[in-house]
This record gives sequence, structure tokens and C-alpha cells, in this order.
Amino acid sequence: MEATIITKLIAQALNLSIEAVGNTLALLEEGCTIPFISRYRKERTGALDEVQIAAISDENQRLKEIQKRKDTVVKTINDLQKMTPELQQRIDNCWDATQLEDIYLPYKPRRRTRAQVAREQGLEPLAQMIMLQRETHPERTAKRFAVGDVADVAAALRGAQDIIAETISEDERSRQQLRGAYRRTAIITSKVTKAKASTEEAAKYSDYFDWHEPLKRCSSHRLLAMRRGETEGILRISIDPADDQECIDRLQRQWVRSDNASGQLVAEAAEDSYKRLLKPSIETEFCNLSKMAADEEAIHVFAENLRQLLLGAPLGQKRVMGIDPGFRTGCKVVCLDAQGNLLHHEAIFPHPPINKRMQASIHVQQMITDFQIEAIAIGNGTASRETKRFAEDVLHTMQSNTTQQPAIKLFVVSEDGASVYSASKVAREEFPNEDVTVRGAVSIGRRLMDPLAELVKIDPKSIGVGQYQHDVDQTKLKHQLDQTVESCVNLVGVNLNTASSHLLQYVSGLGPTLAKNIVDYRKEHGPFASRDQLKKVPRLGPSAFQQCAGFLRIPGAKNPLDNSAVHPESYAIVEQMAHDQGCSVEDLIEQRELRARVDINRYVTPEVGLPTLTDIMNELAKPGRDPREQLEEFEFDSRVQTIDDLEEGMVLPGIVTNITNFGAFVDIGVHQDGLVHISQMANRRIAHPTDVVKLHQHVDVMVVEIDRRRKRIALSMKQVPTAN
Repeated sequence: MEATIITKLIAQALNLSIEAVGNTLALLEEGCTIPFISRYRKERTGALDEVQIAAISDENQRLKEIQKRKDTVVKTINDLQKMTPELQQRIDNCWDATQLEDIYLPYKPRRRTRAQVAREQGLEPLAQMIMLQRETHPERTAKRFAVGDVADVAAALRGAQDIIAETISEDERSRQQLRGAYRRTAIITSKVTKAKASTEEAAKYSDYFDWHEPLKRCSSHRLLAMRRGETEGILRISIDPADDQECIDRLQRQWVRSDNASGQLVAEAAEDSYKRLLKPSIETEFCNLSKMAADEEAIHVFAENLRQLLLGAPLGQKRVMGIDPGFRTGCKVVCLDAQGNLLHHEAIFPHPPINKRMQASIHVQQMITDFQIEAIAIGNGTASRETKRFAEDVLHTMQSNTTQQPAIKLFVVSEDGASVYSASKVAREEFPNEDVTVRGAVSIGRRLMDPLAELVKIDPKSIGVGQYQHDVDQTKLKHQLDQTVESCVNLVGVNLNTASSHLLQYVSGLGPTLAKNIVDYRKEHGPFASRDQLKKVPRLGPSAFQQCAGFLRIPGAKNPLDNSAVHPESYAIVEQMAHDQGCSVEDLIEQRELRARVDINRYVTPEVGLPTLTDIMNELAKPGRDPREQLEEFEFDSRVQTIDDLEEGMVLPGIVTNITNFGAFVDIGVHQDGLVHISQMANRRIAHPTDVVKLHQHVDVMVVEIDRRRKRIALSMKQVPTAN
């Protein structure tokens, strides 16, 4: 079947084959999710990855929106009875939103303009005669129009010029010419408003009090910072071509064809059109376009940071003590079992002003013993380092008193978003009888066990890894972040018998309703024994089963494939492989030499090709393998506790907490993250900070500058001495 125009346009825009794009669009239309298509339909898509499939989906949506707009444009022009075959063809062939609006502009319903008033006064014929520029004495012709509401010749000429100015402003060539000037030379300028110049709230924008630079060189973070300052009434932003007069001259050269009086009137109208109509319109357009580009970049950075955070190394199923540290209000301590269930909680007060350190130590030791704690998670907020030292002393005391005490690992965990979770509907449903402090401590403990399972419960904007996330297009941000969460959840896979409904809802093909139905079924009937049992869950039909089954895991299932990423639709292939080797599926998984004898080419069919068969063999080698890295312990430098302890030249260990286009923020243990600017990240030119670092990476940094008044710390990675 011949590919549709949209399929061709997408294939051309993304440099992909028409067949791959067409098949992908068909799968999306059938309701298949991006993770499912990427993982289990490689033969149909030509092995496109999630990024490419998401790009196809987004481009398809964009083109559909343009088609809807085209339908509106065509209807409006038809209603005006001004449609021509040539105009219809231009609209049909147009797939650029800006160009479409240019075509539509002369026919677009508008508010009552000066030109419209002049037309109502009957001045359009005069304007047309002047634009021909043959009249050497246009004022003589204008006398005939000085009737009714037109007071005199001067008023008639002004009205005609208003019509000419609007005609020029609606001309596609004029608009494209000015757009070209903006693209080449536009300058963005930021000035502080006089009313806010000396206020304390304006201080954080001081860099932009008198700022200008070429728009095409303005980074997304600077543009978003200036826009935020403008929104808060502190800054005044403008975008202008480098030379207004040159733009006017170009416009006049386009429209003025005579040096007589009529030509002079057109020249004046062209200048008026530029200043009053064209320039404000194109400036608004470039304001919006630059904001959209900055949004896209910021959203991309946020999504990548979120991906790294969600795929952070898990401790795994261990019995964990979670501690939410504090001074005056004490430390809230919770004990969790290996599945993350709350067993016990209490408050301790090891720090000033209450300072019951000995009593707190006894209580913690008792909890560790009673609940067989294997690891301790401490939040990284206020009193974090003091609480960590207290916990280290407790563990040292216990190890001194007995040689049988198993080693308990201690970790500092990010608290970002824990307070948001603790007050959320999800937390209230999980712990209806506990207060927010207990819920927050539970979240800290669970984040250590499995960051992904816990962080999906929190609005990503509250996790603290974004760049101006509250300033960007919220609809686009949510769409991108939802895709990122879905991608991460399905990449890792989900334990069907322990996952919360909130985690399950991100599994391919499920959603909130089916996720809740799965949990309810599990509560009523006990743990799932097989993937096939999912078909008994209310409202989980064949389509949903096909989409979700491969991403759900059942450890200890009778069929070992139920704890792998092998899809149930491929079980028969694996069983045939095992039969051909004279062994069981379990033997095939456990014995490498048996798998080595399998010739996958024998199992190729019209539906199943080498990409799927290769994935199956890789999965049999490591069924249900967690793709996330191993967790590492970390220690801050004991010399520094606050920003006042820092000195330039210090080399300190740190943890990357956030990555932006301009650098990475690093926690060095002084309750204020420092910035490693991109220029200080490596002794080579790099395109982006992610070329060097990733979220939660442990790095060594040198303190190069300290601004204690503004609480800013400049760090360097490239100046750290290399160990011999």
C-alpha cells in the first residue's frame, strides 16, 4: 500500500525508512506502547529504539495538529468565498505551521484595525492606486475620497497608508525577509525595571540587569532565567534586529518602485508597517520560538537527569533502618522488612538542644537487633552529617561488644521530594494511621532499597533534578517525564508479587485501573504463580496482557521464563530449543554449553527474526537481570561541615546531584551544592556535562571560588591533582 503523505514526511524528517515509519505508526495506532514496540516488535520496525519510536509518535502528533489547523483555515476561506484552486493547492502542500499562518493571515478574522476602519470609509481603491505608484500627485486623486467620515485629503491619504501598511505586514515575502534578519542578527536585551532595581528579590537576577547578546547564542538556561525575571516583574526583555534601519530599507526596496510622491507615501507606509505591525509581530514570534527551543532543551536535560535518578543503583531486598535526621524535632527512625513494609518507628534525640545521645544510642542498638537490620539509610537534609556520625558511633559500639555482629552498611540518601510524598494521597493510602514524619522516613529507607519503585510515587518536578522545570511548557514537560518514567520502569522490569499499584501503572499496557485490579487480585488470591494467571485479573484482556506480560517478573515461578524478559508469545520457541537439545528450559538457562549449541537461524520464521531470537538468547544467559549498577558507599571530607569551613584550593569528595547544560551541581557536605561549570569539567572540549558525569556519580573536586554572601561555591574537576 502506498505510504501516506504523513508517513513520508516523518520518514524524511527523521531520516528513517518509509516502511519502518509506516509499521511503527500502525503499531501505535493499534494501541501498542513505545517500550513494547521497541522490545518485542523489532522485525516490524527495523529494530528502532525507544527514542526513535517516541520521535515518530511526536512528529505524527505534530503533523496531525497541523492538518487540523489546515482544515480550519480551508473552512474559513471557503466561508469567505475566497478559495481558489491555487490557494487550495498551497494549503494542501504546506506542512509548516508558520508558513500556514502566513498564507492564512490575509483571510484571518481580526479585531477592528486602522486599516479596517479605512476600508469601511471606502479608501481601499485609493490605497491600490497609490501602491501602483503611477500617480505623481496622489493628493489630487485623494480629494475624491474626502467625503463622509473622511475629513480631508490628509485623512484620506493617512487611511490609504494604513491599508498599505497592513497589506505589507501580511505579505509572506515581507515576513520571511524580516524573519531572516531576526535569525541572522537578533539581539536579546534584558534591563532591570526601575521599581525593582534595589530590592532584595532582584539581587538573584543582577547578572541580567543590563545584559545583551545575540539571540542565537543565548543558552536555554540564560533565556529561561531572564524570562522568569520578566514574569516576576524584575526584568524587561526585548528581542530586536541588530539594525532597524537596514530592515526598513530592505522593506522599502521591496515595495517602493518609484521616486514620485506615491512612492514616498508607500515608503512611509512601509516604515510604519515595520515599526507598528511587522516588528512587534515577528518579535513575538521569536520570543515564542526561542522560549519553545529553551523549553525543549530544559525538558531534555530534566528527562535525562530523571532517567539517571530512576535507574540509580538499588541496595535490593534488605532489612533497612531509615532515618530522617533533625536537631530540635529529633530524628524519626523507621524499621522496614526486606519488602519495604513498616515494622516499627520512633523518634530519637541524639543532637542539641535535647541531646539525649546515650538514650538514642541504646534505642537504635535495640532496634537493629530486634529487627535484624542489614543497612541504614540517612536523609541528606538538616543534621545529616551529625546523624551519620552518631550512627557510625552506634555501629562501632555494637561491633566492639560482640564479634558476631554482621557488618551493617550505612548510606546517605537524597531527601528531595520526600516531604511531597509524605503529604501525598499515595502516602496517605499506604500509611493512613501514620503522620508525615513517619512516611518521610519510610520513603528515605525505601529509596535505598529500590530508588525506582519509590521515586515513581513522587511528582518528578519535586525530585530536584530539573532546570527551570516550573518555567517550561508544563504539558510538554509532563508528556516527556511520563515517557521517561515508563521507559525506566519497563527497562528494569517489575516484580509482579511485590510492586505497588503506583509502580505497576507505568508498566506497558496497564495504567491506574488495571494496576489497582492486579493488586486487589493479589490481596484476594495470594501471589501470582504464573504470568498466565494475569488473564484472570478483571478487565485485563488479551491486548493488555500482550503489552504488559514481558515486563512483569515472577521470581520462583514454576516456569523460569516467567522471571525473564522473554515474552510469553515466544515461550514455544524456547521450549522447542530445549527439546531440540534434549533438555528442559531450566537446563537451557543454567547451562551455557547447551545454549552455545543452539543455532538460532533454525528458528527464524516470517514473524520471528534474528533480532528477537538474539534477544531471547541474551535473556536466557541472564534471566531477569537488573540493568542497574551496584550501590557504592561514600564519605564526605570530615574537615568541612558548613560553607564557612571551605577554603580555596581544597580538594574534596562529592556527589553529583543535578546536571544542567552549563555544568553539574555537586554536594560536598556543606548543605549547599557547588557548581562545576562545563569549562571546569575536563581538560578537553566537551559538548555537554553528561559527556563527563552522571547523576549520583562520586567525584573529586577542587574549591576555586566561594561567595558566602550569595552562598555560591565554584568547583573544578579538571584542576584536581592527578594521583601518581
